[in-house]
Amino acid sequence: MPIETPAKPSPRAGASISAVGPVMDWFTNFWAVYSNVVLTLGINGLLALSIWLTLTCGMLSIGNAAFMGIGAYTAALITMKLGWPFPVSLVAGMVVPAALAFVIGKPTLRLSGIYLAMATLGFGEVVRITLLNWESLTGGALGLNGIPQLTRWWHVLVAVVLTVAVLWRLRRSKIGRAFEAIKEDDTAAGLMGIDVAGTKMLAFVLGAAIAGLAGGLDAHLTFFIGPQEFGFDRGVDILTMAILGGIGSLPGPIIGAGILTLLPEVLRSLKDFRLVVNGLILVLIVLFLPKGIWDPQRFRSWLPGGPQRKPRRALMPKAKGP
Repeated sequence: MPIETPAKPSPRAGASISAVGPVMDWFTNFWAVYSNVVLTLGINGLLALSIWLTLTCGMLSIGNAAFMGIGAYTAALITMKLGWPFPVSLVAGMVVPAALAFVIGKPTLRLSGIYLAMATLGFGEVVRITLLNWESLTGGALGLNGIPQLTRWWHVLVAVVLTVAVLWRLRRSKIGRAFEAIKEDDTAAGLMGIDVAGTKMLAFVLGAAIAGLAGGLDAHLTFFIGPQEFGFDRGVDILTMAILGGIGSLPGPIIGAGILTLLPEVLRSLKDFRLVVNGLILVLIVLFLPKGIWDPQRFRSWLPGGPQRKPRRALMPKAKGP
C-alpha cells in the first residue's frame, strides 16, 4: 500500500505566514501599551456626544461631568456591593443620572445661555462635594478602589456605535428638526407648535444618560474613581471636545475627543513643555477654525463646483443728504 507524503506548503503561503507574524507581534505590543488610551478615546467620544446633544438644542450645559460621576459611582457600587452583572450596572449608571437630570431640569431649563451654564456648574459642584463628604458610601476623598476591570474593547465599541446610530436617527427625525429650530430661536419654535420645554428636557435627559454610560465604562476600566475626576476641569474638557471638533455634525465631537485624548500622548516627549504646546495648538485651531475641525460646509466649498463662500463686503458709511 503506497504511503502518502504530506503536501509541502507553497512558497506564497509561507511568505504570507511569515509576514503576518511580525504584524501580530507589533499589534500585541501596541495593545499591551496603549489599550487604555484607545478605550479612553472611545469613552471620551461618548462624553463629547453627550454634550453635543444639548448644544444642538441650544443649551450650554456644563453638568455632564457630574452626570458622568453619578453614573460611574452608581455602576461601581452596584458591581462591588451587590455583585450584579456588568450590563445591569451599566444600565443603572444610565438611569440614575437621567432621573436626576429630569428632576433638576424642571427648574434649570427655564434658563438659557450663561445662566444655564452657571446653574449646571453649581449642580456639578454639589455632586462633587456630596461625593467628597459621603465617606461611608463613596469613600470620600480616597474614592473607590478595587473596582473590577470588566470593560473590554468591544463594550466601548458597541456603546459608541449604538450611540452614534441613535443620535444619527434622532437628528434626521422630527425631533432633530425641532432641536435645530429651538437652537435658532426657541420663541419662534414655540409659535410653530413645538413643545420647547419637553424637547429641551429630552435632550438634557438623553445627554445625562450617555454621560452616565461613559462613567460606568470608565469606572470599570481604571480600577479607581475619585471625586476630583468629575469636577469643573472635566466639564470644561468635555465642552472643549465638542467645540473643537465642531457641533455641525456627528463626526465632529468624536474627532475633537480623539484630538484631546491623543495630543498629550503625542507630545509626551516634550516633557515640561507638553501642556504649553497642547494649549497653543488648541488656541490656534479655535482661532482659525471657529466652526470646529469638522465643518461640512467648508469641505463642500473645496470641491469643484461647490458652493463658494461670499466675500465680506466692506461697511461703507451712508451718504447723508444735503
